[in-house]
Amino acid sequence: MHGVAQALLVLSAVAALGLGLGQIKVAGVRLGVGGALFAGLAFGHFGIGMEANMLTFVREFGLVLFVYAIGVSVGPGFFEAFKKDGIVLNVLAVAIVVSGTLAAVVVHLVVGIELPAALGILSGAVTNTPSLAAGQQVLNQLGVNNVGAMMGQAYAVAYPFGIVGILLTMLLVRVGFRLNAERAAQDFEAEQAANYTAVETVNVVVRNPAVAGCQLRDLDELKEMGVVLSRVLHDGSQHVVSADDVLAEGDVVLAIGPRNKLERLKRLIGPIADVDLKTMESTEVAWERMVVTHSAVLGKSLGELNFRANHNLVISRISRAGHDLVPGAHLKLQFGDILTVVGDPQGFGTVAALVGNRSKALQETQMIPIFIGIALGMLAGSVPVMLPGLPAPVQLGLAGGPLVVAIALSRLGHVGPLVWFMPPAANHMMRDFGIALFLAAVGLKSGQGFVDTLLFGDGLRWMACGVAVTLVPLVTVAVVGYWLTRLNYLSLCGVLAGSMTDPPALAFAQGMSTSEAPILSYAAIYPLVMVLRVVAPQVVALVLWGI
Repeated sequence: MHGVAQALLVLSAVAALGLGLGQIKVAGVRLGVGGALFAGLAFGHFGIGMEANMLTFVREFGLVLFVYAIGVSVGPGFFEAFKKDGIVLNVLAVAIVVSGTLAAVVVHLVVGIELPAALGILSGAVTNTPSLAAGQQVLNQLGVNNVGAMMGQAYAVAYPFGIVGILLTMLLVRVGFRLNAERAAQDFEAEQAANYTAVETVNVVVRNPAVAGCQLRDLDELKEMGVVLSRVLHDGSQHVVSADDVLAEGDVVLAIGPRNKLERLKRLIGPIADVDLKTMESTEVAWERMVVTHSAVLGKSLGELNFRANHNLVISRISRAGHDLVPGAHLKLQFGDILTVVGDPQGFGTVAALVGNRSKALQETQMIPIFIGIALGMLAGSVPVMLPGLPAPVQLGLAGGPLVVAIALSRLGHVGPLVWFMPPAANHMMRDFGIALFLAAVGLKSGQGFVDTLLFGDGLRWMACGVAVTLVPLVTVAVVGYWLTRLNYLSLCGVLAGSMTDPPALAFAQGMSTSEAPILSYAAIYPLVMVLRVVAPQVVALVLWGI
């Protein structure tokens, strides 16, 4: 057996064995997909591999799939990450990235580790695979020999403690500052509850003489309030609210909006009514939820669509990514938005056809946007960027180009009929498949001579340097950062895991409590950290090569 058949057999065996190995827990920690690296090392050690060109293609293709899926996943919330605490989180993460990169420079210049090995140690110590690919690419462009094997071996030697070091830092901070994970979870939930403005409904009865007899369009205070009036009960029958309605004393109005705005509405119109219009039977007014899946309405505002005037229907609320939004006129529809439509049931069919309302579409993977995005990522990654003081331009490369493009496209949402949305299950599959291919290929490439390097060569010295590159930045930034900012402990754990782009460490942090704090801070810093991790080894290589 040879060629494609052999390559597929070897890759499948390495990936299956590695992923199985990654599920084994030791002291509550799993290697996860990182097991594919060590399975590949074992196969490579015993001389089981594939053709060099095919191995290179598999490695680069897997990397592209992985970083593109990551970009699509984190893109929609990337720019939101810089609001409020996001700035603090990203400053701490950048400090870890920069100090870790400087530690690798010290390893090369002071300890005397060869530059390829130093860059491999940096990538392994921070458990960042795209960083390894970026370093290999720039050194190949500089004409350095034997880059792949040396960097891969150094990466593999430093990788295990890269995971363990993050966990040790989390425990050190908890013990040193006498912190409690459950208490941190409670504090985080309390802060989230205080900052989150929930959308509520209220039935108010018209009692204000100044409002009775007025058309709704003439109530200027109501226009500026930021609430939606969906239906009104007048003379025993319900109908959809329109701007021409004249309120009469005793009418009951159903309103939707934030609690503080609804309090203002009660002061304007009247107190809470004894009836709930939502539970009253009515042949004229009903409600239904519809999901936005039609490309024709994506990016259009509710004011442009004007459901009230065109269909005698009201959009009373919009659910997006698990949060309810008040449907103002300027709010633009996005793929996957869930609309609560109120009005004459006979008009539901028309509006459903307009917005799509195909729940199945949320589970379908659109392949054309994926291939277009990857192609654009290849182009973006090949663009040279000159940075002051560097002798040669920096490129985002295969690791950074698809990532940046995916972030931009998923944030944009759609271009015409092309929608950059990927079902979570498809995204996770693409991400895990890609990284498994990449790590398996790196292991196969590095396996030859790995054991000899570890036992009889520079392996132990590389490992010691990897411990320093892992621990020094993490412990320094964690301790100083917590002392200065008093950041929530679970959020800090998310920063530590995200700064190393390390899912096993994130899983460990999430296991401390049921709070979402770790994953939220992890996601807030992940895109910026990933870009920096890709750029850092290129800058180091360009500056230090030849010194």
